[in-house]
Amino acid sequence: MKTLAATLTTIALMLTSAPTHAAEIRVLTAGAMKEVVLGLAKDFEKTSGHTVTIANDTAGGLAKRIEAGEGFDVAVITPAVIDDLISKGKMAPASRIDLAKVGIGVAVREGAPKPDISNVEALKKTLLAARSVAYIDPASGGSSGIYFSGLLDRLGIAAEVKPKAKLKAGGYVAESVANGEADIAVHQISEILPVKGVVLVGPLPAEVQRITVYAAGIAPGPKDKSAAEAFLKHLTSPAAAALLTSKGMEKAGQ
Repeated sequence: MKTLAATLTTIALMLTSAPTHAAEIRVLTAGAMKEVVLGLAKDFEKTSGHTVTIANDTAGGLAKRIEAGEGFDVAVITPAVIDDLISKGKMAPASRIDLAKVGIGVAVREGAPKPDISNVEALKKTLLAARSVAYIDPASGGSSGIYFSGLLDRLGIAAEVKPKAKLKAGGYVAESVANGEADIAVHQISEILPVKGVVLVGPLPAEVQRITVYAAGIAPGPKDKSAAEAFLKHLTSPAAAALLTSKGMEKAGQ
């Protein structure tokens, strides 16, 4: 009887200490925020009892998927995309929270000489001298690819650089450098740092740098609103600020 009583007591304690319900939160995130969202999701799952599933794409790709009706609870994209989706009824009004900002950097293969990108003229010479340059395909809707393609036009070197471009529709552009397909990669810094076999040369010169802000918002009808709001709050926690720094980003507003 004592054994039975002890067992029942243990079960009762387990039931009272477990979360009243466990929700599954589906998160769509732009690639630049992927590593941050993955890290924060692990901590959130441990403390909340909820589970988080994550899918990533370019900012433009996520906009198309959400407009087409893909289900989600929380989305992490650029503020302009979120505001547009809110205006179309595809995201909850007033749910947007600005999270982070990141610049564009240049990467080369580990062990290779680091090219000079200290100023605009040096950057132009480096891009012209490279046998191939990898960046996100602008047609895929990637923020850095759209900007860099336009930058090549403004610098007057598009005719020389674009024919030797190694375009990626999404994912980590620096992988093209790691596997030897390209000499140089140009991508968001937070998407360069996770790639093994490459090193960050540095950010683009200040005169031609593009800082991208990322924000988060909630779906108009999340499966579990309280769980979605809890995860959104976790994205702005002190733990998030520390993780952003380690991933090459800064808190929005700094």
